[in-house]
Amino acid sequence: MRVPQYVCTACGARAPKWTGQCATCRSWNTVGEAVAVPSDDTEVIRLADAALEDVPAGPTDIAELDRVLGGGLVAGSTTLLFGEPGVGKSTLALAILSNLSRRGTDVLLVASEESAGQVARRARRIGAAAGEIAVVATTEAAVAEEAMRRRRPGLVVVDSVSALRDEGLGGAAGSPAQVRAVAERLCQEAKRSSVALVLVGHVTKDGDLAGPRALEHLVDTVLRVEGDRHGTLRVVRALKHRFGPTGEVGLFALTDRGLVELPDAGAPVSDLAEPGVVWGAASDGSRALAVELQTLVVAASAAPRRVAHQVSAQRLALMLAVLEARCGWDLRTRDVFAASAGGLPAGEPGVDAALALALASGAGGFVVPRDVAAIGEVGLAGELRSVGGIDRRVAELRRRGVTTVYVPASDVAEVPGVRTVGVARLSDLLAAVTPVGTQVGSGRIDSPH
Repeated sequence: MRVPQYVCTACGARAPKWTGQCATCRSWNTVGEAVAVPSDDTEVIRLADAALEDVPAGPTDIAELDRVLGGGLVAGSTTLLFGEPGVGKSTLALAILSNLSRRGTDVLLVASEESAGQVARRARRIGAAAGEIAVVATTEAAVAEEAMRRRRPGLVVVDSVSALRDEGLGGAAGSPAQVRAVAERLCQEAKRSSVALVLVGHVTKDGDLAGPRALEHLVDTVLRVEGDRHGTLRVVRALKHRFGPTGEVGLFALTDRGLVELPDAGAPVSDLAEPGVVWGAASDGSRALAVELQTLVVAASAAPRRVAHQVSAQRLALMLAVLEARCGWDLRTRDVFAASAGGLPAGEPGVDAALALALASGAGGFVVPRDVAAIGEVGLAGELRSVGGIDRRVAELRRRGVTTVYVPASDVAEVPGVRTVGVARLSDLLAAVTPVGTQVGSGRIDSPH
């Protein structure tokens, strides 16, 4: 949507909104909406004849972040980094500044929420090269813009964009109008100066980006930092990226010394042979993650509860419904708790089969062997559907000591060291793994396993 601009016909001064009197020349009834006049020399060409632009990316020397960015930060681009309070946004931004400054790049931090002393204290704690990082502590967008124009550094980090204010516009800092105006000014200056700009943003109580949705369309890249603030695992995910594919993720651990990269993340190998514990494999971006699904099914003392942690609550409800309607496992009077061990995200459809098997194991009180895992999406009819990246998933499970993996019948893969067993329906999977005679409500397994 085009934002209207207003201009005084007497003196040419611009105004953000219509007013009866020009604030510059004090003339009355001279302010009107500016009309954009198209240029007559605009050339229309064929897309095939357009010159391809090479957009080199400068690495941040943080391998997990460069994986998400497709190589690094691009000069003149704007990256929006947002997440919940305490998730590690400022720590990650400071690590980027530190790495580039050590490489000889001139960097600038616009600290709008902390003083220079507070930033220096945090930099020393995480071992950042504080002496080489220029910092300006201000809440005025004009000061930040002037610092960018005067220094022309290789990288500018604004922490945070919600705390800056454009004095030429009404409203408090952090309001939608202010956030948008500040972001527009800084983005334009970054493009003019060929500066890589990183804006740190906040989220609302619903977990969405704070400020106007137009802010996401204004920037080139949107990165979200996810993680349980009570745990250490952090996931950096690209929601938008104009210079490469989206969907890639980077994994970190938040420690007292900052963010530590986890190139080989996955559920820890354990000998936990208990009912309700089953290996599964999730796919996130180009990587497969072995996840340990844990469930607890107990008699309900009141209205049955369904609690999911790092597991999709919708998919948990779906698995319970399919188990009852298609497999005869009646869990309506049970409290059901489901989680992914270690805080690894397990909300995608590929973990359905492992989650359903873990629920049956927890309800039936039988142990699924630790060298057995399940992969596949479960449909409403109880069928196992094909999922992407089956080879990568099976190979990752093999690294965790799994030797038998149950997969959809159409996804049987040849992976050395692992026996993949194709099953067409969830009931077939349960019949193959559940001990004979196990019974939950109306469900009873009578076939040999």
